[in-house]
Amino acid sequence: MQRREDKALIPWMLGVLLGVAAIAFLLGLIWGLQWVLLPLGLALGALGAVIVFGRRVQRNVYAKAEGQPGAAAWALENLRGRWRVATAVAGTTHLDAVHRVLGRPGVVLVAEGAPHRVKSLLAQEKKRVSRVVGDTPIYDVVIGNDEGQVPLRRLQTHMMKLPRNITPAQVDSLEARLAALASKGVAMPKGPLPQGAKMRNVQRTIRRR
Repeated sequence: MQRREDKALIPWMLGVLLGVAAIAFLLGLIWGLQWVLLPLGLALGALGAVIVFGRRVQRNVYAKAEGQPGAAAWALENLRGRWRVATAVAGTTHLDAVHRVLGRPGVVLVAEGAPHRVKSLLAQEKKRVSRVVGDTPIYDVVIGNDEGQVPLRRLQTHMMKLPRNITPAQVDSLEARLAALASKGVAMPKGPLPQGAKMRNVQRTIRRR
């Protein structure tokens, strides 16, 4: 399936495999160890091909998810590291949502949806959170590809680059305090909404909840 969706996948993998093997063989010629270094080159080339495969699959997954309701929540729940994620702490029936992430940087509010709607949602949630966390840094992120926004595929990198402002003990303390803000929130899809799904039906379901 991945091969059908990414025509360049096989050429890239073969290029890495053969390229690394060729470099190892040529280096071996210098010392007369080409037949010793060739197997090592093939092993390293195979490892490189696997890495290329993983990255291109990940890129394809994010490309499909981008712009779909629930995509940011899905990406946050798959973050590497010790993050405390609370999805859809605020939202609208149009599937705009604000997600709250707690970690060493402090509190990160991540918004997805129409920019003109999530701006006010983000401001309201930031005000609520600030009453509880005091001087703890609060960052806000809007998912998108416009200026000042963070593309979905770069969310992990963006989060990891944030400075470490608080200790693990403070994270635990803040998590307990933020639990007091828990509310029903908005029901979001469990992952990116499939393309072709009828938004009207999803919105009707959310209103009923």
